[in-house]
This record gives sequence, structure tokens and C-alpha cells, in this order.
Amino acid sequence: MNAKELKSILQALQEHEVSELTLETPDYKLTVKRGGEVQYVAAPAPVVIQPPAVAPAAQAVSHAPVATPAPTPAAAPAPTPAPRVETPKEDTSKYIEVKAPIVGTFYRAPSPDAEPFVKEGDTVKKGQVLCIIEAMKLMNEIESEVSGVVRKILVANGEPIEYGQVLFLIEPA
Repeated sequence: MNAKELKSILQALQEHEVSELTLETPDYKLTVKRGGEVQYVAAPAPVVIQPPAVAPAAQAVSHAPVATPAPTPAAAPAPTPAPRVETPKEDTSKYIEVKAPIVGTFYRAPSPDAEPFVKEGDTVKKGQVLCIIEAMKLMNEIESEVSGVVRKILVANGEPIEYGQVLFLIEPA
């Protein structure tokens, strides 16, 4: 398995909110559980089961391994997003949109008791950290691609975000 395939599997787990996945091939067994645990174990040698001696009148019983499907977790009701207050539309065409490059949880500061990276009205430079997106227990710093002024922060701290969701509006300098 290469890194691209593993990344694809991890992304699918998060998108479909799967809590555990086990993948077995002749070469390895991979078990992934949400919360960051990853187990990688070499595949054990196949086990050969010898059927017990059966009396001639008894029915033959198959001892071939039977694949049992993994139980599917009950679908939890989708969380209802917080109602958003509609404000009059302002002209945002002059602003640069900073979009989420990944799915995860949005954080405005490096820790709960720290100051936010940026606030509305702050001047930012290209490459300056704007926020952190936590995905699969990894903290990803999102940097500004332009220098300018942060005009709008469109996501609340701790809110789950989707790929491509607009996070900030920046007026280029």
C-alpha cells in the first residue's frame, strides 16, 4: 500500500464517519480506529483446520472459513447546524477567499487559552498563519496566500468545516 492509497482510505473514513476499519491482504493486516490509533501487523500464516473423523452415517460438515460481514454501525442523526443570521449582502468581489484545503475542525488559535492568530481588521502578510484545521488528530496550519486586511472570518472557533468551504475574506493590499 502506498501513501496515496492510505490517505484515500483515511479521508473516506472521516467523510463517512466510520469509527473502525480493518483491511487484510496476504501481505498485511491494517486496522484503523478513529482517535489516531493505527495498527500495522504482518499477516499470519494461514491456519489449516483438520476435520474430525465423522461416522459414515453422519452428515459431512464443511469446515471452510466463512466470511462474516462486519456489523454496520447504526447511523447517528446528523447534527443540525446552528442557524445563521442573514445579513444584507455586501460586495465581496474585491476580496480574496481563503478556502479550507481539507475537511476538519477549525481553530482560530493555537490553544484554547491563546490569542487568535488573526482578528477581523488585522493586516496579514503572505505566509502568515490564519488558523489551524485539525484533521485526524493532525494540526494543519493554514497560511495566507496574499498580503492584505482580514475583512471577514466566516467560521466559528471549533466548528467542523468541509473541503472548499470559505474561511476568510481578505482584501488584498
